[in-house]
Amino acid sequence: MRATPTGSFSGGKMNQMSPVREYFHNIWQTVSTILIGMRISLKYCFAKTVTLQYPDVAPALQPRYRGFHFYEIEKCIACDLCAKACPVDCIYIEKTGPRKLDKVSGIAAGGLMTRYAIDYAKCMFCALCVDPCPTDCIHMGNIHDMSGFNRESMIVEFTELAKDGLQTPQPLWMTKEKLPEWAATRKKEWTEFANSNDKMSHDREARRVAMGDALADNA
Repeated sequence: MRATPTGSFSGGKMNQMSPVREYFHNIWQTVSTILIGMRISLKYCFAKTVTLQYPDVAPALQPRYRGFHFYEIEKCIACDLCAKACPVDCIYIEKTGPRKLDKVSGIAAGGLMTRYAIDYAKCMFCALCVDPCPTDCIHMGNIHDMSGFNRESMIVEFTELAKDGLQTPQPLWMTKEKLPEWAATRKKEWTEFANSNDKMSHDREARRVAMGDALADNA
């Protein structure tokens, strides 16, 4: 078998490269490619490290951080679009009948929500459930930790949380009485609905009533 000559084409002709030149050319390409690929990594290798003293100091979260969801049940029409968009089928929705959003009040009415749950053992935090929502009732939150002792604890029943006036699950560290200042502030934000920006902003009691009205069991 006749070997194909090595080289490059220029003007329709092949420019053959001598074996020695080709050898060093390949070495140069290898080294330059590695340096280009490692440029950012090398930059951070010599950068000054910053250690956050968690849990005394809050973790550094980016503005578009995708944490555990917060769910506004009073605006949900149970259209199932979020569940259909979920690539791992981890959202479970049950209702007694169709619901419709009142554009004046911003509150959904009609059938009652019997279940809205997310299995965080499956969830990829991809946020694909957020964009299709026509009433903007499901959001990615800033809760970063949901440690549990079993798999069952990873299934969050948001309808059960709504009975207690909560929009997002409370991790173990948030249930303690003595919390670091940042954690106490974050807990206050969630219990006072600071992350809800709609017509009922700053009217916490009205929101709690609306959350209860959306439930099949208000007890």
